[in-house]
Order: sequence, then structure tokens, then C-alpha cells
Amino acid sequence: MAVHETIDDGIATLTMDNPPVSALNTVDAYFIAEKIRSYNEQAESVKVVLIRSSQNGFCAGVDIKEMQSLPGNEGILKANHSCFEMFDAIHSAKSPVIVSVNGHCLGSGVGIAGSADVVVASEEATFGLPEVDNGALGAASHLMRLVPPQKARWMLYTCESVTAQELFTYGSVLKVVKAEQLEETSFEIAKRIADKDSTLIRAAKASLDGIEETDLSRRYRFEQGYTFEMNLMGIGDQARDAFLDK
Repeated sequence: MAVHETIDDGIATLTMDNPPVSALNTVDAYFIAEKIRSYNEQAESVKVVLIRSSQNGFCAGVDIKEMQSLPGNEGILKANHSCFEMFDAIHSAKSPVIVSVNGHCLGSGVGIAGSADVVVASEEATFGLPEVDNGALGAASHLMRLVPPQKARWMLYTCESVTAQELFTYGSVLKVVKAEQLEETSFEIAKRIADKDSTLIRAAKASLDGIEETDLSRRYRFEQGYTFEMNLMGIGDQARDAFLDK
């Protein structure tokens, strides 16, 4: 297990720890989903959730080596299902979810950040969707909660990343701080929420979720259909094998 859990003073912290590039395998994605859903029944002990990484990067996306090692379509199916469960658990969590991004935040990392309530980032943090180069599609729904629609289209077509500072100008990143200040700042923000009345905060989150204009999980599921189509055509495997050959 490459995800570690601590619960202290109303803050549940999930720390991803998977060197060398912070790729997220299916077991860990399911673990994050399971843990966050379990917090829904712990209103007093878990008032806010913080997702962070112990590595130099936040998340490099799904573990492509794991995906390509599995027979047939098993790898892409497991990756897509585990990501869907994780993103849905984060976005529909009863308590607010804060994401603390250091370094690269790619693919499913963008899905995590785009599903969350609050994003804090280091000055070195970058966000991107290299899905086209990796033979897949997905998390553009979540990217559109971080950047304007036309910017999201450019990022998806070109696999170009953006900086945390640019996301700050859009208002989707709350604070950009020096790397050495990220952990302290993230916990300070989490504590500000945890200090509030948990019933009121949960009601506030439920109200915000209820007035969002579109269903994030349904949008992501629509995207995944194209990933399955590319995989059945063989294009997905070709792109992923080429990526690993690099």
C-alpha cells in the first residue's frame, strides 16, 4: 500500500507515497475511494480531508506499467473503474476535501484536484493531461473545474501543462506558496475548516454540490467511453507501449 492515513484534530490526511514518479496504481486508487467514503460516517472525527504526496511530485497519473502488464483489456478497465470510484468519492464526500499539490500533477492527479473543494499548490507545481500521448481520454471534465473551457481544449489536444500560478489567476488554486511552506499552509487551511461546526460545513458542501450545473461523474463516464473505443481499436496500447519504450 502506497497511501498512508492519519487522523488528527478533525483532519484525515491521505499521503500518497509511490516513488519514483508518484504514479497511482489501481489498489491505491480504490483505497483512497474507500477511505473517503468511510469518512462520510465519521462526522465528528473527520471534519475535513487532506490529500497530499510525500514525493517530489503530487501524482504522475495512473501506473502505465501496471496497466500494460495485465492481459487483454483488464488493465484499462481496472484503471478506468478505480479512477471513476476515486474521483466520485472525492467530489461527493460529505466533508470538504483539500488537495495539496507539489510538483507535477498529471492525468489522474488532475482528476483528484479537479474533484476536490480546495486546491493549494507549491510554486513548482504544474498541471496537465498527457492522455492523448498515452492512448487514453479522461479527466477533462475535472480539468474544466480548474481552467476555462478553451484552455482545457488546448491542454487536451497538445498535452501542454500549466503552472499553479496560472491556476491561481483563474481562482481554482487558493494559494501558491514556496515548497517548504506547502505542508504547513495546507494544514492551516484544513484547520480553518475543521474548526467550524461540522454539521454546518457538511450542509454547506451539500448545498454547493446540489447547485453545480452539471454532473461531474456522468461527464467523466462519457469521456471514458472514448478511452474504451480507442483501446478496442488498438490505438491505446500502441500509444502506451511507445510511452514506456521512451
